[in-house]
Amino acid sequence: MILIAGPCVIESRESVMRIAEALKRYDEDASIDFYFKASFDKANRTSLESYRGPGLEEGMRIFEEVKARFGYKTLTDVHESAQVPTVAETVDVLQIPAFLCRQTDLLVAAARTDCIVNIKKGQFMVPADMEYSVLKVLKTRGYDRADYETSKKAGVWLTERGTTFGYGNLVVDMRSLPIMRRFAPVIFDATHSVQMPGQGGKTGGDSSFVPYLSRAAAAAGVDGFFFETHFDPSVALSDGPNMIRLDDLQRLLGQIRAIREIVEE
Repeated sequence: MILIAGPCVIESRESVMRIAEALKRYDEDASIDFYFKASFDKANRTSLESYRGPGLEEGMRIFEEVKARFGYKTLTDVHESAQVPTVAETVDVLQIPAFLCRQTDLLVAAARTDCIVNIKKGQFMVPADMEYSVLKVLKTRGYDRADYETSKKAGVWLTERGTTFGYGNLVVDMRSLPIMRRFAPVIFDATHSVQMPGQGGKTGGDSSFVPYLSRAAAAAGVDGFFFETHFDPSVALSDGPNMIRLDDLQRLLGQIRAIREIVEE
């Protein structure tokens, strides 16, 4: 099982190292393919005053320290094609944000690296149409069709993170998971799926629904899970309302594993 976990954004070097230390047990678990996640720049914050992160240069220094100290594989977002070469020298997975999942130049730039490319499904996208985003990466890498095995071999993932439902809310249609799995391995982003956009100049959320959606996704069948985590989400500088406490992650993963074992029987 793929597990992507870490803070929403790099708040400080010290906070990143503390969270990375707390996640060590998952990297040591042979049944988990673990990736440490954090953003060096949250370029799509609602307000100009919102905290974005330390930026590219300092962010990559922190990722290098995480890799040197813990040996983790790492994942981060890229928002512009110009960022890709620098970021690809440090991290293992380039994540394409949901709002940018159709941006051809960004997808092609990511595809030209040796990194895994994780494409988040846009909140506005039909799941079946994610085939074309996958194909942009695959064709750049020399493949001519999008199917699960080809994408797995080529290092392309898709991530579900909810669909716009009216104003200020998201919903997850579990049918999207098997639909997108026709084209690539699928990760379920449980924490962003409980976001509530447009809450007075910032994005809100309700993390109490994370366990329910995670268990449902495990039953539907996915290749991995994405959780943004924090020691105290109430003081997180980004996405606190939809993050889960590090103390709650182990129990939830135990439930997910139990469901997966039943489904796979």
